[in-house]
Amino acid sequence: MHQRNSSMKFSLKPQASCRCLCSPGVCVCDLQEPSSKRVKPLSRVTSLASLIPPVKAAPLKRIGQTLQRSISFRSDCRPEIMAPRPWAKQIAPAITKRRDSKLWSETFDLGLGHMLSSTEIKRQEAIFELSQGEQDLIEDLKLAKKAYRDPMLKLSIMTEHELNQIFGTLDSLIPLHEDLLSRLREARKLDGSTDHVGHILVDWLPCLETYNSYCSNQVAAKALLDHKKQDHRVHDFLQRCLESPFSRKLDLWSFLDIPRSRLVKYPLLLREILKHTPNDHPDRQHLHHAMNMIQSIVADINSQTGESECRYYKERLLYVESGQRDLLIDSSRILSCHGELKNNRGAKLHVFLFQDVLVVTRAVTQNEQLCYQLHRQPIPVRDLEWEDLQDGEMRLGGSIRGAFSNSERTKNFFRVAFRSGGQLQTHCFQASDAFNKQQWLNCIRQAKEAVNPQTAAQCSDCSADTSAECPQMDPTDLTLTPVKT
Repeated sequence: MHQRNSSMKFSLKPQASCRCLCSPGVCVCDLQEPSSKRVKPLSRVTSLASLIPPVKAAPLKRIGQTLQRSISFRSDCRPEIMAPRPWAKQIAPAITKRRDSKLWSETFDLGLGHMLSSTEIKRQEAIFELSQGEQDLIEDLKLAKKAYRDPMLKLSIMTEHELNQIFGTLDSLIPLHEDLLSRLREARKLDGSTDHVGHILVDWLPCLETYNSYCSNQVAAKALLDHKKQDHRVHDFLQRCLESPFSRKLDLWSFLDIPRSRLVKYPLLLREILKHTPNDHPDRQHLHHAMNMIQSIVADINSQTGESECRYYKERLLYVESGQRDLLIDSSRILSCHGELKNNRGAKLHVFLFQDVLVVTRAVTQNEQLCYQLHRQPIPVRDLEWEDLQDGEMRLGGSIRGAFSNSERTKNFFRVAFRSGGQLQTHCFQASDAFNKQQWLNCIRQAKEAVNPQTAAQCSDCSADTSAECPQMDPTDLTLTPVKT
């Protein structure tokens, strides 16, 4: 599931209070840049990140986490394992090229360390990590251009227009970070130590506004890249790159997502430098100023990225009937969360929780583009009732099917309902696991609180008995165009 907290300024994990670019419960300072180490993704948004067609585990995408989670996008920061194609040639596995981590104390003369306090050594390590991270970022951005974009253009694997859409303004980020690296190196003394970096950062940080356009483009870029992977030439090229030593087992999207990952790490890096800077140090005031600046910049980029992601999905909603159109959808600027859920018959649905309305859809393919066809009427958040169903409480499909169903299939259900004009519209949803279910319930609760703080804390019960079978969907709603994979 993909989520964005509407009030979140500085957040992209779901539990709730952080006001930074982190998702609720996960501060930006906990984020890590992509590395050569494989990390098992968490099942669960922007504001940059998840990032688009439903995947097998269909994580909840918390928007507002966009900057923090590769828009799950968010294929979830882990290189995608591409299935071998029948026409693909078998390639012998190559030795992975790993990037060695470097420490300041291991790079420069150890003799200096005997004259510095442990606090100052830690400060120098933090400053060096900032500088080294800039160098690594520049190398990765140049690699993405040289090893991916240029060859695909030269070999006509993709058109120049498609590559421009996928890579966005990546080229413009390289000189920006080269400038910071140059300034940091100039400030470094002959013995390798650095006295002041605060003034450098205060002067340079406004350049990060350039990230607005790059991050806002990530949702559309990820969607196009995933679509182009269906082309066997693109698939084979990316697979060869993934198996080459230079990739460090990172796929193309991991490289394209590195700038976003770097952006949300700046507050953590500055906080670490500030932590080891004495109160009477002349650099401390500048560092405080720089910290306030980066938090404001990232919050602004996060907000704009979230709005961009919201627009992207609104433009891909398909209305079967004109009556399904809702002003609450049109006026929405915030997508709180979205992701894949199943109904009690096992049919896959893609559910969107905008700031004021819940929209239930089925993913369909139209004109070779992934879209979302509405199922039933949108449900206003202010009138939405929800209920957490206990495991085993839900019956699946018909009575015969329910009698022989595996108990695993009756877990992680919750119900939402909406009463209008005396008619009750009910949906029973099954999440991929208990954590994913709790994320959905948290998001719905937060959306209710934002709309109606006085009554949101009260969990509403559906009028139907909880042990009863959930109303079945009209079979005609289940015969939609299948999604191409």
